Amino acid sequence: MNSLQHLTEQEELLRLEYETEKRDFEELSRQIGIQRRIRQGKCWYPVGGGRTFYNSLNQLCFEVVNEATTTNESTSADALPEHEFEPGKPVVFFHADSEEDRPLFWGWSCQISRVDGVRMLVTIPGIHAAEVLRDYARLGQLGIQLAFDATSHRVMREAISTIKNTDNAKTRHLREVLLGTEKPTFRTEQPIHFPWLNPSQEKAVMKVVCAREVAIVHGPPGTGKTTTLVEAIGETLKRETQVLVCAQSNAAVDWIAEQLLARGISVLRVGNPMRVSDSLLEATYERRYESHPDYLDLWAIRKAERETLAKLSSRHCSATERHAAQNHLSKLRSRKTELEIRINEELFAQSRVIACTLIGTASRVLERRHFSTLFIDEAAQALEAACWAAILKADRVILAGDHCQLPPTIKCIEAQRKGLDKTLMETVAKGKPECVELLTTQYRMHQDIMQFSSDWFYHGQLQAAPEIARRSILELDSPLVWVDTALLGFEEQQTPLSQSRINTSEGLLLMKTLRDYIRQMGVERILNDRIDFGIISPYKSQVQLLRKLVKQSSFLKPFVRQITVNTVDGFQGQERDVILISMVRGNDEGRIGFLNDLRRMNVAITRARMKLFILGDTTTLAHHPFYKKLIEHVAEHGKMSVVEPEEP
Repeated sequence: MNSLQHLTEQEELLRLEYETEKRDFEELSRQIGIQRRIRQGKCWYPVGGGRTFYNSLNQLCFEVVNEATTTNESTSADALPEHEFEPGKPVVFFHADSEEDRPLFWGWSCQISRVDGVRMLVTIPGIHAAEVLRDYARLGQLGIQLAFDATSHRVMREAISTIKNTDNAKTRHLREVLLGTEKPTFRTEQPIHFPWLNPSQEKAVMKVVCAREVAIVHGPPGTGKTTTLVEAIGETLKRETQVLVCAQSNAAVDWIAEQLLARGISVLRVGNPMRVSDSLLEATYERRYESHPDYLDLWAIRKAERETLAKLSSRHCSATERHAAQNHLSKLRSRKTELEIRINEELFAQSRVIACTLIGTASRVLERRHFSTLFIDEAAQALEAACWAAILKADRVILAGDHCQLPPTIKCIEAQRKGLDKTLMETVAKGKPECVELLTTQYRMHQDIMQFSSDWFYHGQLQAAPEIARRSILELDSPLVWVDTALLGFEEQQTPLSQSRINTSEGLLLMKTLRDYIRQMGVERILNDRIDFGIISPYKSQVQLLRKLVKQSSFLKPFVRQITVNTVDGFQGQERDVILISMVRGNDEGRIGFLNDLRRMNVAITRARMKLFILGDTTTLAHHPFYKKLIEHVAEHGKMSVVEPEEP
């Protein structure tokens, strides 16, 4: 298959994904009542109004408050259902139809800027600002829910169309190197030695420096991918004035941006950062814009523009006054444009790194900007089409990530089966292996925890750094324990509101396992040494159960700040001293469903530094060769254990 055929296929798979997402959203909107959406974490109702203001980009910002805690005195903020609202996601307001328990949507969406507890800040499209302000007084009758995000699909479709039909010689050459038969080329550079990097990291930096079109930094768990990438960006900036750094999610962009700032590299963060640390806030486009010496003048002009527009819309404005106002408005807009261009150009001129999400590269702020080098972090989690949106702005691309960990999230089963979840990084790594540099020394896990992942996913090439290879919490402690539930008769159940699975008995057993190990370590030591714990399950319903059990446990109360409970996806990029995994599945047929995604399981079993507990039914799981091999590995290098469950 040539590059154009490949891209045409991507277009078709993307269309299937778009139609599935749109259909699912429309069915959700049509069939599911408001209260059920609230329980699913997709909706707040009712919402009240907080402050309103215009941000530095002249967008109306509107604060909404989840009033479930005030309308029902028995409900506390902590007791509210977990929600899926995140910065950057589109949301839509609605009026409630009390008789039908169905929402009546406003005909447009806005974007989340920030979420904090029961408060959400959203930015309103300019043409709808007046509508929001007009309806402000009746906010108690309004709700807000996640909206279907057509923007990202539009950006991706346009990117694929552009890359297919480009007449730019450099862009066409890069396309053919990445997807076609043209070979990647490398310049010759004098070797650079970095005493603080290991040999594989050093080779990866040199690969990036020498690549003319593409290089891949393949970073398995705990191998210091971010450290290597930051060093590679630093070396590139010795040769180039400015680079573009992207990732699929806001969280990933924020993480790499913070590391670059810590190195003293000037970063301009475009888009919606999820973290609110002072160091990152000062790097955001909005904050830098507001800090510019010309901003006060611009703010005054924008205010005068709004006042003039209000005057023009007044019924009492005479023809003479209208003519004068229109002339004044023309002058204001001319001066406003002049200041906006000046501020924008100076902000970019002062920054060595421009950081944003892949879809964010289509932002108006980055319009007509081009870069010599693009770095894409966590490239193995991004749809190929999203990568093309960013690649269109660069002459060469550096991909960093691990295609043996979390894949992109695909909702259309047919599109996934036909390969939409195969990323550009994976395609290039398999087709052009000379571009790839594998990081081989890991600094996170005990050797025995690491070894199975190394053998199954990385051809046994990973080595644990000597200082952590045999690190443990307790003397003579096994780093690997499989708590086998096969003889206990635990059965999974499907939750009524979703396709998720839950295993209550296994959840109770996990709580007992955690309590027993805490007693073994000693409460004082855990608190003094700040030993932390991660509880993981591939299933959201099981995660919600486990969070509830942790909150209800008086024994665990002193350690609650040291315990994190989340899905596998929620633990990507994280690590803990002790990890407990609830596998959930238990049935006579050997059905494991979601656990068939081995890349997700690779993430789960590589989060632990010193101790890993896996709770699961070996009879059910051993039907799959991956889990059969994992069980054998634990039996050989760790401990197989069956413990009778007890009530907490």
